[in-house]
Amino acid sequence: MAIVFDRSFKAPYGEAVRLSPLIRRVLANNPGPYTFMGTGTYIVGARDVAVIDPGPFLAEHIEALQRALAGLRVTHILVTHTHADHSSAAAALREWSGAATYGFGRHPANDEDIEEGADRNFVPDVVLKDGDAIGTGDMTLDCLHTPGHLSNHLCFALREERALFAGDHVMGWSTSVVSPPGGDMGDYIASLKKVMARGERVLYPTHGAPIENPAPLLAAYLAHRLEREAQIVVCLREGVSTIPGIVARLYADVDVRLHPAAARNVLAHLIKLEKDGRVTQDDLTRRYTLT
Repeated sequence: MAIVFDRSFKAPYGEAVRLSPLIRRVLANNPGPYTFMGTGTYIVGARDVAVIDPGPFLAEHIEALQRALAGLRVTHILVTHTHADHSSAAAALREWSGAATYGFGRHPANDEDIEEGADRNFVPDVVLKDGDAIGTGDMTLDCLHTPGHLSNHLCFALREERALFAGDHVMGWSTSVVSPPGGDMGDYIASLKKVMARGERVLYPTHGAPIENPAPLLAAYLAHRLEREAQIVVCLREGVSTIPGIVARLYADVDVRLHPAAARNVLAHLIKLEKDGRVTQDDLTRRYTLT
């Protein structure tokens, strides 16, 4: 099942754009190969609001958030995960607003800097867990632990609008990077199934446009991961036994700037296959073979 990507997203930088009765988005001017058009910071609620993924530490973005939040009471600063393009503005917003920061935990100590880099400075004031609920007078957000992209990744479900703020777990413009050791392909697939079972009406990824009617995209996401796993098995069966060789074959049509991330994805699949007992690795040659 092919994924139909939507790369038509266009939005003004630094302006609060109304997406629904309870949701506005301010887009940071940090486009790139991993951020697409930039980080979308969400303001959720009416007068008492939660801010989801405050975004990169850019003065112009922080000032734009301050303008958008003027006259409102920020009650919660929520972080989906600790990559710098999501969490590094949290401290400045906390200082300005007085609101506490919330997240699943600090960045995994052994994770490599992938995508826009690890934010090792972010430590939430309040540590969340799966199933926690965050509420104000206007809305309730349910916390959903969705490891895979990163072990501390959370999604937030807005009950009143059957909407899910998906962070980097699911995006409409690209697949998500799963980079070991902080990322785990087995966890990612389980988290996909967890979101699929919920049946939200719309997903709001941190990068890219809202995803209306997300069920087909989620099904395609899952099928893609399973198909990629099958392709890696074929490579191994045909003697392509190294990660660079597999990337060259399977990602020949992908921007070469993304090949390092593709290699991490392939590694994640191989680790999963090892855990499943289907693949072994030679530690000296770094070659993989089917069992």
